Amino acid sequence: MKIAQYPEPSQIEALMKGPADTPVVMLNLLSFKNRADGGNDGKSGQEAYDLYARKMREFVESKGGRFIWAGRVDSMVIGESDADFDVIGLVEYPNRKAFVEIASSAHVQEIGKDRADGLAGQWLIATTETELG
Repeated sequence: MKIAQYPEPSQIEALMKGPADTPVVMLNLLSFKNRADGGNDGKSGQEAYDLYARKMREFVESKGGRFIWAGRVDSMVIGESDADFDVIGLVEYPNRKAFVEIASSAHVQEIGKDRADGLAGQWLIATTETELG
């Protein structure tokens, strides 16, 4: 699994090719370090990440987004993957431009230390609502 990074420019280009004026829900697949890096007083990776997530939630909601749901990964029922995730979260942003503005803001850079200290890896997948059946 690739260590958590900020998106590459080509990934942002691909994101921005999606519908411009509709909400985008980001599927966060998170894997945590056993012990957080940095000066986190022996916290687990998830505990360090949670410090970041509380600040990020407040900021996202102040910009019109919302945290929809988060849950612990219990087991894989269908499929196979070398990736091993601990938590999945769904976060809705008003649109793709708002996501990029939030994610690249100076504020998110400031609060990102606990994120980096706690994450072992992450997949972030942009989704747009559709109907099934």
